[in-house]
Amino acid sequence: MHPFHSDGSDMFFTYFTHLADGLVPLALSLILLGAGSYRSFLMMGAGCGLGAIVTQLLKRLPFADVDRPFMFMKELGDLHWIPGLDLHHHFSFPSGHATAAFNMFFALAVLVPGKWKGVVFGMLAVLLAYSRVYLSQHFTVDILAGSAIGTVTSMLVHWWLYRSSFAQRAWLSRGLVRHRNQ
Repeated sequence: MHPFHSDGSDMFFTYFTHLADGLVPLALSLILLGAGSYRSFLMMGAGCGLGAIVTQLLKRLPFADVDRPFMFMKELGDLHWIPGLDLHHHFSFPSGHATAAFNMFFALAVLVPGKWKGVVFGMLAVLLAYSRVYLSQHFTVDILAGSAIGTVTSMLVHWWLYRSSFAQRAWLSRGLVRHRNQ
């Protein structure tokens, strides 16, 4: 991917990638807790939380010795390295940012009304995962695994909140703030 770079895309991806930092899904979860329902809060929070737990366990246990692209700088040759970017060294597989992106945008696709929202949110998740390869923070296999983890954990949480016997609990449809018509 290194032939496809520019100063503008360097700047864009340097900032865009932070949408998948843990604080953004946390903030969205808290907003949904205050303005939505417990179900919407759990869709975002439990999906992102479960995805993060699975990813961190994999990173730190069976794949703890998997290094990031920076550790292969000499072998990678003339790869485009963004000047001044803090590059991580270890815990490459799987990508936590890709997991968070797919968890977060899966939840938004479930929660936000609209016909094309799933396609738009899916494209944003792919772009956010790609930012990790563009920034030389991960290899492609890392983001593919993170994307799969994010998708599967979100599907499990969706099943739990919308299809299982647990989904029938009335309190899931309420939120912290009671609206006038409730």
